[in-house]
Amino acid sequence: MAAGQKQGIQGLQIQGGAAIVAPASAFPTGLPQNALVVVPISKPTDELMEKLNEGAIAVKPDDMWNLLGFNGPAVQVQDDQGRPIAIGLDDLLDGLDKHWKENPGDLGRARVYAQELLKHKRLKKAEQVLSKLVAKGGNGDDWLALGITQLQQDKLDKAEGTLKGAANLLKKNPYPPLHLARLYGQQDDVEKEREHIDQSIELDPGCVDAWAYLFQTTRDREDEEKAVAVLEEKAKENTRNAAPWVALQGFFAGKEETRDRAVEFAKKGVEANSNDPVPLLVLSALYGQAGDLPAVIELLSQHENKMGNNVHLANNYFEALFQTRQIEKVTKLLNSLAGSQNREVKQFAIQRSQLVAQFLQQQQQRLAGGGAAKA
Repeated sequence: MAAGQKQGIQGLQIQGGAAIVAPASAFPTGLPQNALVVVPISKPTDELMEKLNEGAIAVKPDDMWNLLGFNGPAVQVQDDQGRPIAIGLDDLLDGLDKHWKENPGDLGRARVYAQELLKHKRLKKAEQVLSKLVAKGGNGDDWLALGITQLQQDKLDKAEGTLKGAANLLKKNPYPPLHLARLYGQQDDVEKEREHIDQSIELDPGCVDAWAYLFQTTRDREDEEKAVAVLEEKAKENTRNAAPWVALQGFFAGKEETRDRAVEFAKKGVEANSNDPVPLLVLSALYGQAGDLPAVIELLSQHENKMGNNVHLANNYFEALFQTRQIEKVTKLLNSLAGSQNREVKQFAIQRSQLVAQFLQQQQQRLAGGGAAKA
């Protein structure tokens, strides 16, 4: 390890001029954010070998995936037996396109194809598929997806009509008016923009995205303190709602110099509604970023009953306990979570139990090795 390297509480933070080559399995809790990945090429082409003989070469991302045998960036899918496999993105989309065209009237096939296109920002093709889906009797979610796709391509006239259609079909959904607010914001129609933000919040006071957009638009047109004041004033309409405080903390959590303020907003969210897992998640994450694991434990220990249905809360609590080596509490937590009816939580408990068992085994081996050395 290079001089100046340090190990952080949340994982390895590599600094200095040296490098470590290790398998991914050496990092069971995830690769460090600044890690570089070295992937061997099993069968380099003659053309590549000729170039390498001349020295190091740089390749573009598309070329890299091609060298690794993928047609486009690698994406993970499941085979017909439910096992995860990796294929090239272009192969995936071509396969979905072919599957859909085999039966164009199958709306389910069209939705799956459109979702993948949207996920990977293939907006033009996504609009084509969604337009056909809507024309064949698509539901409100299909209209909403089409409107968002048109909005992202700055097709404002088309998007407005489509989003209004989505609003008529999804009368209790906050997102059609929220995206209409974004559209009117692009047209500099401040009055309509605010009208639709308020409508979105009225439909769902817990819509964090709507509160965040209200802050963002006010800040951009006036200033940050005015935007905070606007959210604080509107939050008085429902004092048991954590969403405005969750939204606010997000704008201050990214910078170390404003993180204390983010913590104060997150605390207000917990105070507003401690039964809502979202403010608990964000506050515990903020404590974790600051390395204050005792604060994470103190906060989440009061909410263990919520973890059987929320894997994210369970993960934050587990990490804080495990990193402070409170193994007895970790074991008790995992045993409790293993009985959860929530499949995701149950799987989490099984995987983390294996990690803990591996850690304890390594500890025993070190102790045994130390004893043998002394003998």
